[in-house]
Amino acid sequence: MPRGGAFSRALAFVGRTLRGEWYGIVVDPLRQLRRRGPAALLLAFVACAGVIFFHAIAQHRTGAIAVRVLGGVQGDLPLWLALLRTPVSLYVPALDLPVWAGITQLFLAFALAELALGRRRTLLIAYASTLAGTLSARVMMAMGPGRWGLGVPPEIGQVLDTGPSAAVVGLFTYLSVVRRAPVVFTLTGGSMVLESIAKPNLAGREHLIAVAAALVLGLLHERGRRRRRAAAGTRDTASA
Repeated sequence: MPRGGAFSRALAFVGRTLRGEWYGIVVDPLRQLRRRGPAALLLAFVACAGVIFFHAIAQHRTGAIAVRVLGGVQGDLPLWLALLRTPVSLYVPALDLPVWAGITQLFLAFALAELALGRRRTLLIAYASTLAGTLSARVMMAMGPGRWGLGVPPEIGQVLDTGPSAAVVGLFTYLSVVRRAPVVFTLTGGSMVLESIAKPNLAGREHLIAVAAALVLGLLHERGRRRRRAAAGTRDTASA
């Protein structure tokens, strides 16, 4: 097989992939935004407003206590209390990180997801990714330190949960699967792998679990869509 022909086919494949990703991740959501208007970004605006609000009141001692009581999730909390606080934890940022950089990522993730997936599925994926990371911390604590390289010591149970970042990586991962966007997947999932290697802490592991959960949900959605298409094709053939 000539090398030039193989290279041309590979180059054409890369071009088609990037073109499809550009239209699936950027062009189509922008068309939806133009058609539906700013109201289509309601979740994105609410998410950013929530993060700004909780970050602002957490700058004061009383406000920080209130934020921790309302949305602070830790591994040593009773499970029912952690589940009760998890929805609010989506809006509680890490106070040791630059909030404005995080808000930019948060807005982009929720905006693209809301335009491409709809509000209901966006909320579902965001919550499922966050919950997966939250519950994984309990599993790692139960395993004990050093177990299979995943277990963590009990004192990790006093570390605050990841907040909105797990939802962000989960949304980007899910979008990259259902819109067939390998570059976005590499930039999000790949960055989480590098983070967990460079800085092996609880947050990095929870992010990896969030990526895995969103990946599974995306693959299940694609499998269901293929089955529905096959069933529709069978019905069309039978009626012809």
